[in-house]
Amino acid sequence: MPPYDDWNKFDDEDDEELQDTLFFESKKDVILFCIDCSESMLSLYDDPNYEDVQTCHLYAALEAAMQIQKKKIIVGPNDSVGILLFNTTRKSEQGQSHASEIKRNTFVYQPITPLGAPKVQELIQLLDAAREDPNELTKTFPPLVGKRVPMGDVFTSCNWVLRDGAPKTASKRVFLITDEDDPHIGPGSKQLITSARTTLIDLTQAGVTVEPFFISTEDKPFHVSKFYSSVLLPSNLNDEDELQEDSSVLPESISISRIEDLLAQMRFHEVPKRAQYSVPLQLGEGFTIGVKGYGLVTEQKKGAYKYFVDLGDRMEVATVKTTYIDEDQEAEVDKAKIVYGPTLGATATNDDEDNQDADDGFGTRVVKDGNRPFYTAEEIRSFRTLGLEPGIKLLGFKDRSELAFEDNIKHSQFIYPDEMSYSGSKRTFSALLKSMIKKEKIGLALALTRRNASPTFCYLLPQEEKVDDSGWSEPAGFHIIPLPFADDIRSAPVEEGFRASEDLKDFARAWIDKLSVKNGTYPPDSYPNPALAYHNAQLQASAFREQYHPDSFEDLTAPKLEMIHKRAGKLLGEWKSAVNNDESANVTVATTGSKRKADVTVDEAEIRSKYDAGTLAKLRVDQLKEFLKAKGQAVSGKKAELMERVAEWFDAH
Repeated sequence: MPPYDDWNKFDDEDDEELQDTLFFESKKDVILFCIDCSESMLSLYDDPNYEDVQTCHLYAALEAAMQIQKKKIIVGPNDSVGILLFNTTRKSEQGQSHASEIKRNTFVYQPITPLGAPKVQELIQLLDAAREDPNELTKTFPPLVGKRVPMGDVFTSCNWVLRDGAPKTASKRVFLITDEDDPHIGPGSKQLITSARTTLIDLTQAGVTVEPFFISTEDKPFHVSKFYSSVLLPSNLNDEDELQEDSSVLPESISISRIEDLLAQMRFHEVPKRAQYSVPLQLGEGFTIGVKGYGLVTEQKKGAYKYFVDLGDRMEVATVKTTYIDEDQEAEVDKAKIVYGPTLGATATNDDEDNQDADDGFGTRVVKDGNRPFYTAEEIRSFRTLGLEPGIKLLGFKDRSELAFEDNIKHSQFIYPDEMSYSGSKRTFSALLKSMIKKEKIGLALALTRRNASPTFCYLLPQEEKVDDSGWSEPAGFHIIPLPFADDIRSAPVEEGFRASEDLKDFARAWIDKLSVKNGTYPPDSYPNPALAYHNAQLQASAFREQYHPDSFEDLTAPKLEMIHKRAGKLLGEWKSAVNNDESANVTVATTGSKRKADVTVDEAEIRSKYDAGTLAKLRVDQLKEFLKAKGQAVSGKKAELMERVAEWFDAH
């Protein structure tokens, strides 16, 4: 009899996602690099990495864009990237679809198209030519002299380029790179600031996020407060109408003091913030707002492999399709007509046709005694969801002290208001959050975030917005903490442990303080998974037909042993000596032995050799059964029957 759960499973494609279906129709990400091409961005200076070589800020920006494209080909082949330059006199070609609409003194170097090796190699060739001739970029993109393009025109051009090239369902972002902190000087600057903010609002209402990268140097420091703090939009929970005209919404630390840090800063913004679900939050009867849910902890994995067909002159991606075949009729069956049911020890008779639904021949049916019940996919889904629609229902409030440590059995999720679903969601969400923080309360809710999931009771833990000196911000919102069921909590035997003495703790604190991360922060983006990074580096070299040297790979997670010994080597030695002299650290706890299961794994080559030699009888019954099970054969019967079945399999293969 097959396992009971076999009939209660659906394909992933059956899992209809959440209410915000547009967000899940595509996982594509679109990045438009909007790079300043003014005289200051093209001014040459000595390259800090190479001797007797000159470079410029524009070269560093284009190189960062190239590195992002090379990485995205591996980790996000469905994404799209484009490059827009402004403050240049180079004109767009007439053959381009947006050439007539693009604003003056802006140039689309690479329109938004899916990533591909030829597109990146074109940019690599330009950078190689600029490395040989420092004036190559000035010749290719002549700068605009004596004036600057209004930022309102820049944002409008970005809007047009994204409108023409970006899919509607993709997450769209603009990486703005410039070293000019006050682009509008002189008469009419206030009007230009208002125009820039208005066009930026139009850009954000189209679903585009602008992420700035400001280049600051000792000779030319970048002051955000001069222009951009009054133009770029805030990301907090306050309403835009409540913002003052001169309110500063950007920290000064957003400036990049070293142009070499540009790529490192982009890596923090490279991965788009995609919502995992968008559902209504019901606060009361007839009182609903919209929220989006985000996963704060995600395991980074290798990309899904694809099948390719060798057509001789080229390789084409094979289309994967799942079909269901009726063995009796030898014909394809419509998936919508498939019903599900468990095997209960009896077979259905063929004389029950009068019990079937007369309309469509499938669905709910009256089942007689001894026959098997069948259910449609929708009915089975209702069993799991209890007939509920995706959403979060607030049930009540509890004191924050009632949230226990053992209640956290899974990664929590973070919800944020969704103004696009319900108008006024942000204001209502903010009022609820502030009230719960003030009264030190947590919420109890019933959550169903996916149509094919099970409803879960959870706590809503409020989080207040916090901004530190480095500009890092903890956003305001609620953490959704799934509560455990009774079976999820096990009582463990409590035994008295040995506690370290205070002197031993002091020895440990000494070397821990020397090796602690500064400011108490650990940026995970700075330490990629070494196995995944090594895999991607080889794929990238293969895609661009570059020679890869494994010795050149740097594992950023490897401990810096020399630095550790230099900082705390002596302290570690003292602590180790103190541990060896401590009585409690040298106590051996007696443990009872545990039986291990016999190893039934056996190699196919070994079994074949015994088959060829006629010595299959030397194998144990469990080994024969394990081999037959791996080959999809029956495992019932005595040893002689199993040996005969193994011999038949080798004869056929």
